[in-house]
Amino acid sequence: MHKHPSALGVATALKPAAPVTLIRPEAAARAARFFVEKFPGRSLYAVKANPSPDLLRTLWDGGITHYDVASIAEVRLVAETLPDAKLCFMHPVKAEEAIFEAYHSHGVRTFSLDTIDELEKIMRACRDATDLELCVRLRVSSEHSELSLASKFGAELGETRELLMATRQAADALGICFHVGSQAMSPRAYSDAIERVRAAIVDAAVTVDIIDVGGGFPSIYPGMEPVALENYFEAIHRGFESLPVSYSSELWCEPGRALSAEYSSIIVRVERRRGTELYITDGAYGALFDAAHIGWRFPVALLREDESEEELTAFSFYGPTCDDMDHMVGPFMLPADIGVGDYIEIGMLGAYGAAMRTGFNGFTSEATIEVADEPMASLYTEVMPVRRRSNVIKLG
Repeated sequence: MHKHPSALGVATALKPAAPVTLIRPEAAARAARFFVEKFPGRSLYAVKANPSPDLLRTLWDGGITHYDVASIAEVRLVAETLPDAKLCFMHPVKAEEAIFEAYHSHGVRTFSLDTIDELEKIMRACRDATDLELCVRLRVSSEHSELSLASKFGAELGETRELLMATRQAADALGICFHVGSQAMSPRAYSDAIERVRAAIVDAAVTVDIIDVGGGFPSIYPGMEPVALENYFEAIHRGFESLPVSYSSELWCEPGRALSAEYSSIIVRVERRRGTELYITDGAYGALFDAAHIGWRFPVALLREDESEEELTAFSFYGPTCDDMDHMVGPFMLPADIGVGDYIEIGMLGAYGAAMRTGFNGFTSEATIEVADEPMASLYTEVMPVRRRSNVIKLG
């Protein structure tokens, strides 16, 4: 793959008519090294955030050896891409055939569950194996996170005693896991969840070997500038150290967004301007699903050789399809003189952008290009890129 020096260079040299995906492997490798070196336990990459084989290999090279997979397709993908990786099947509701294949064909030994029914299903599929790591998922609050994950999965405290005791009998190693929600904006999300873990352990009086604090670690977006990740790690470590668990117990986490967000961005072209509405070449059915459906704001920058001197103005976007739902409200702050033919970089799309892309109406990204410049924002370096006037984010 040819490596371009910058997003601006790609726009000016190629003048692409379709959206172009930019990747920055060094940004993902830096995030991986950060978690490996600073998180006080084991980090499992949540593959659902971005299943790109190139990204998986980059994270592996950065020291991530464990992978949180949520489907048999993800199991197969990681097993093929990284044969030596440890796979943890952390979806609490799985097809019995998927469990069977994962265990018997791909060496998966770690599974999550939140009901007795799922425990029985796992044991049937694994033929009552005695080498299982089984993690009981608790339901915890998502009040400190931008996107809730508190409704679909997780056992309530009143249900955990029987479930933990039964799982303890079946498992070689018993774990407790939870998920505080996506884009947790306060370390308290983890502190509060760990208190629920404490209550469950005390109530069931079982020996626990693994505490998995799940995902939710944030990245940085306009209007969502979290405190340093070290603060999250410190809160988790304090809580873990105070739990009544096995002296040899392990601490795990499952970052997805935090490891992948800075990995990629997209370049789009303006095809029409109607007041403060810009019609662009990607949208809700492409990499901007979150911008359209949950109002997520992403950093944007005008890619023009001669920098605009106009005031920044709030714009919304329409994507390329013929669907009215293909609308991103924003606001996206760009120079007031932006017009047809201009290019925009939309950043921090390594998490969920590529994963959510469809080919609806025949629109998709036709090229992926590696670039050498820095991502539009970063939680892993204080040195920020010099960008043209836009809502690029800086910390500090």
